Amino acid sequence: MKRYLSIFWHENKKFLLILASIVCFKSAVADLNSISGRSMQPTLLDGDKVWVNKLAYDVKIPFTDIALLNLHDPMRGDIVIIDSEAAGKRLVKRIIGVPGDTIYMRNNMLVVNGEIADYEVLSEEQEGLVIIEHLFDQSHQAMISNFRGSRSTRSYGPSEVPDGHFFVLGDNRDNSADSRLYSFIPREQIVGRSSSVVFSLDSEQSFRPRSGRFMAQLD
Repeated sequence: MKRYLSIFWHENKKFLLILASIVCFKSAVADLNSISGRSMQPTLLDGDKVWVNKLAYDVKIPFTDIALLNLHDPMRGDIVIIDSEAAGKRLVKRIIGVPGDTIYMRNNMLVVNGEIADYEVLSEEQEGLVIIEHLFDQSHQAMISNFRGSRSTRSYGPSEVPDGHFFVLGDNRDNSADSRLYSFIPREQIVGRSSSVVFSLDSEQSFRPRSGRFMAQLD
Protein backbone atom coordinates (compact mmCIF):
# COMPACT_ATOMS: atom_id res chain seq x y z
CA MET A 1 0.00 0.00 0.00
CA LYS A 2 2.80 2.41 0.91
CA ARG A 3 4.57 1.60 -2.35
CA TYR A 4 1.37 2.27 -4.31
CA LEU A 5 0.87 5.62 -2.54
CA SER A 6 4.49 6.56 -3.18
CA ILE A 7 4.14 5.83 -6.90
CA PHE A 8 0.82 7.69 -7.05
CA TRP A 9 2.35 10.74 -5.36
CA HIS A 10 5.41 10.71 -7.59
CA GLU A 11 3.29 10.54 -10.75
CA ASN A 12 0.67 13.09 -9.68
CA LYS A 13 2.35 15.44 -7.23
CA LYS A 14 2.27 18.47 -9.56
CA PHE A 15 -1.46 18.04 -10.17
CA LEU A 16 -2.16 17.44 -6.47
CA LEU A 17 -0.17 20.52 -5.43
CA ILE A 18 -2.02 22.66 -7.98
CA LEU A 19 -5.34 21.24 -6.78
CA ALA A 20 -4.46 21.94 -3.14
CA SER A 21 -3.44 25.49 -4.03
CA ILE A 22 -6.75 26.11 -5.81
CA VAL A 23 -8.75 24.75 -2.87
CA CYS A 24 -6.80 26.92 -0.39
CA PHE A 25 -7.23 29.95 -2.67
CA LYS A 26 -10.99 29.45 -2.80
CA SER A 27 -11.14 29.02 0.97
CA ALA A 28 -9.03 31.99 2.04
CA VAL A 29 -8.55 34.43 -0.87
CA ALA A 30 -11.44 34.58 -3.36
CA ASP A 31 -14.33 32.54 -4.67
CA LEU A 32 -17.63 32.72 -6.53
CA ASN A 33 -20.96 32.64 -4.74
CA SER A 34 -24.28 31.70 -6.33
CA ILE A 35 -27.33 33.86 -5.63
CA SER A 36 -30.43 31.78 -5.00
CA GLY A 37 -33.67 33.57 -4.27
CA ARG A 38 -34.93 37.13 -4.39
CA SER A 39 -33.85 38.65 -1.09
CA MET A 40 -31.34 41.06 -2.69
CA GLN A 41 -33.46 42.22 -5.63
CA PRO A 42 -33.12 44.50 -7.50
CA THR A 43 -29.35 44.62 -6.81
CA LEU A 44 -28.81 40.87 -7.20
CA LEU A 45 -30.92 38.43 -9.20
CA ASP A 46 -31.59 34.73 -8.79
CA GLY A 47 -28.90 33.00 -10.87
CA ASP A 48 -26.20 35.65 -10.42
CA LYS A 49 -22.66 34.47 -9.70
CA VAL A 50 -20.87 37.08 -7.63
CA TRP A 51 -17.18 37.57 -6.93
CA VAL A 52 -16.30 37.18 -3.26
CA ASN A 53 -13.20 38.96 -1.99
CA LYS A 54 -12.27 36.98 1.12
CA LEU A 55 -9.35 39.30 1.87
CA ALA A 56 -11.57 42.36 2.06
CA TYR A 57 -11.56 42.39 5.87
CA ASP A 58 -9.34 39.65 7.29
CA VAL A 59 -6.61 37.14 6.51
CA LYS A 60 -7.95 33.82 7.78
CA ILE A 61 -6.52 30.35 8.13
CA PRO A 62 -7.94 28.29 5.23
CA PHE A 63 -11.04 26.23 6.10
CA THR A 64 -11.51 28.07 9.43
CA ASP A 65 -12.99 31.31 10.79
CA ILE A 66 -9.74 32.08 12.60
CA ALA A 67 -8.39 35.50 11.58
CA LEU A 68 -4.62 35.91 11.50
CA LEU A 69 -4.79 39.60 10.58
CA ASN A 70 -7.57 42.20 10.49
CA LEU A 71 -7.16 44.31 7.35
CA HIS A 72 -10.26 46.53 7.27
CA ASP A 73 -13.52 46.90 9.13
CA PRO A 74 -16.76 46.08 7.27
CA MET A 75 -18.52 49.31 6.39
CA ARG A 76 -22.11 50.45 6.12
CA GLY A 77 -23.33 49.78 2.58
CA ASP A 78 -21.04 46.79 1.89
CA ILE A 79 -22.61 43.71 0.32
CA VAL A 80 -21.28 40.81 2.37
CA ILE A 81 -21.36 37.02 2.28
CA ILE A 82 -22.15 35.48 5.66
CA ASP A 83 -21.77 31.93 6.98
CA SER A 84 -24.70 32.35 9.34
CA GLU A 85 -24.93 29.94 12.24
CA ALA A 86 -28.39 31.26 13.15
CA ALA A 87 -29.72 30.65 9.63
CA GLY A 88 -27.74 27.44 9.12
CA LYS A 89 -26.72 28.54 5.64
CA ARG A 90 -24.81 31.15 3.67
CA LEU A 91 -26.47 34.57 3.32
CA VAL A 92 -25.79 37.54 1.05
CA LYS A 93 -26.94 40.83 2.57
CA ARG A 94 -26.10 44.53 2.83
CA ILE A 95 -24.57 46.03 5.98
CA ILE A 96 -26.86 48.73 7.35
CA GLY A 97 -25.53 49.11 10.88
CA VAL A 98 -21.99 48.90 12.28
CA PRO A 99 -21.00 48.60 15.97
CA GLY A 100 -22.48 51.42 18.01
CA ASP A 101 -25.19 52.34 15.49
CA THR A 102 -28.81 52.60 16.62
CA ILE A 103 -31.19 51.05 14.09
CA TYR A 104 -34.86 51.92 13.90
CA MET A 105 -37.47 50.99 11.27
CA ARG A 106 -41.13 51.92 10.97
CA ASN A 107 -43.14 50.69 7.99
CA ASN A 108 -39.89 50.17 6.05
CA MET A 109 -38.64 53.69 6.77
CA LEU A 110 -35.05 53.28 7.92
CA VAL A 111 -33.48 55.47 10.60
CA VAL A 112 -29.81 55.11 11.60
CA ASN A 113 -28.44 57.16 14.48
CA GLY A 114 -31.40 59.51 14.15
CA GLU A 115 -30.77 60.07 10.43
CA ILE A 116 -33.88 59.33 8.35
CA ALA A 117 -33.26 57.74 4.95
CA ASP A 118 -34.59 59.55 1.88
CA TYR A 119 -36.44 57.54 -0.76
CA GLU A 120 -36.93 58.06 -4.47
CA VAL A 121 -39.24 55.83 -6.52
CA LEU A 122 -37.58 54.58 -9.72
CA SER A 123 -40.23 52.25 -11.14
CA GLU A 124 -43.12 49.97 -10.32
CA GLU A 125 -42.51 46.32 -11.16
CA GLN A 126 -44.75 43.27 -10.85
CA GLU A 127 -43.18 42.38 -7.50
CA GLY A 128 -43.11 45.87 -6.03
CA LEU A 129 -41.70 49.36 -6.08
CA VAL A 130 -38.04 49.81 -7.02
CA ILE A 131 -36.64 52.70 -5.01
CA ILE A 132 -33.35 54.43 -4.32
CA GLU A 133 -32.51 54.65 -0.62
CA HIS A 134 -30.30 57.60 0.34
CA LEU A 135 -28.65 57.45 3.76
CA PHE A 136 -25.70 59.58 4.84
CA ASP A 137 -23.40 59.72 1.79
CA GLN A 138 -24.54 56.40 0.28
CA SER A 139 -27.29 55.41 -2.15
CA HIS A 140 -28.47 52.05 -3.42
CA GLN A 141 -31.55 50.49 -4.95
CA ALA A 142 -34.07 48.55 -2.90
CA MET A 143 -37.50 47.02 -3.39
CA ILE A 144 -40.75 47.38 -1.43
CA SER A 145 -43.47 44.79 -2.02
CA ASN A 146 -46.92 45.70 -3.36
CA PHE A 147 -48.47 42.52 -1.99
CA ARG A 148 -50.51 42.41 1.18
CA GLY A 149 -48.71 39.74 3.16
CA SER A 150 -47.01 39.63 6.51
CA ARG A 151 -45.79 43.10 7.42
CA SER A 152 -44.23 42.12 10.77
CA THR A 153 -40.67 42.82 9.54
CA ARG A 154 -41.47 46.33 8.33
CA SER A 155 -40.83 47.70 11.82
CA TYR A 156 -37.82 47.07 14.04
CA GLY A 157 -36.10 48.50 17.09
CA PRO A 158 -34.77 50.85 18.11
CA SER A 159 -31.76 48.64 18.86
CA GLU A 160 -28.04 49.32 19.22
CA VAL A 161 -25.54 47.20 17.30
CA PRO A 162 -23.14 45.58 19.82
CA ASP A 163 -19.37 45.50 19.49
CA GLY A 164 -18.07 42.98 16.99
CA HIS A 165 -21.45 42.65 15.28
CA PHE A 166 -23.31 44.10 12.29
CA PHE A 167 -26.92 44.72 11.31
CA VAL A 168 -27.72 43.52 7.78
CA LEU A 169 -30.77 43.76 5.52
CA GLY A 170 -31.72 42.38 2.14
CA ASP A 171 -32.43 45.00 -0.51
CA ASN A 172 -35.78 43.28 -1.12
CA ARG A 173 -37.09 44.51 2.21
CA ASP A 174 -40.34 42.51 2.33
CA ASN A 175 -38.79 39.27 1.09
CA SER A 176 -35.60 38.87 3.12
CA ALA A 177 -34.62 36.88 6.20
CA ASP A 178 -31.91 39.07 7.72
CA SER A 179 -30.98 40.72 11.03
CA ARG A 180 -34.65 41.38 11.73
CA LEU A 181 -35.01 37.59 12.03
CA TYR A 182 -31.51 36.31 12.84
CA SER A 183 -30.33 39.27 14.95
CA PHE A 184 -26.88 40.85 14.65
CA ILE A 185 -24.16 39.17 12.60
CA PRO A 186 -20.83 38.43 14.35
CA ARG A 187 -17.83 39.69 12.41
CA GLU A 188 -16.21 36.25 12.31
CA GLN A 189 -19.19 34.93 10.31
CA ILE A 190 -18.58 37.45 7.51
CA VAL A 191 -16.80 35.54 4.75
CA GLY A 192 -16.02 38.46 2.47
CA ARG A 193 -17.33 41.33 0.37
CA SER A 194 -18.83 41.31 -3.11
CA SER A 195 -18.66 44.25 -5.50
CA SER A 196 -19.39 42.65 -8.88
CA VAL A 197 -21.42 40.02 -10.72
CA VAL A 198 -19.18 37.70 -12.75
CA PHE A 199 -21.99 36.20 -14.83
CA SER A 200 -25.69 35.41 -14.51
CA LEU A 201 -27.98 32.59 -15.69
CA ASP A 202 -31.73 33.15 -15.97
CA SER A 203 -33.55 30.11 -14.55
CA GLU A 204 -36.84 31.31 -16.06
CA GLN A 205 -35.30 31.35 -19.56
CA SER A 206 -33.71 27.87 -19.70
CA PHE A 207 -30.63 29.19 -17.83
CA ARG A 208 -29.66 31.50 -20.66
CA PRO A 209 -26.90 33.97 -19.80
CA ARG A 210 -28.02 37.50 -18.94
CA SER A 211 -25.62 39.41 -21.17
CA GLY A 212 -26.18 42.72 -19.43
CA ARG A 213 -24.92 41.37 -16.11
CA PHE A 214 -21.52 40.09 -17.26
CA MET A 215 -18.94 41.70 -14.92
CA ALA A 216 -21.58 44.17 -13.71
CA GLN A 217 -20.53 46.37 -10.79
CA LEU A 218 -22.68 46.47 -7.65
CA ASP A 219 -23.76 49.62 -5.81
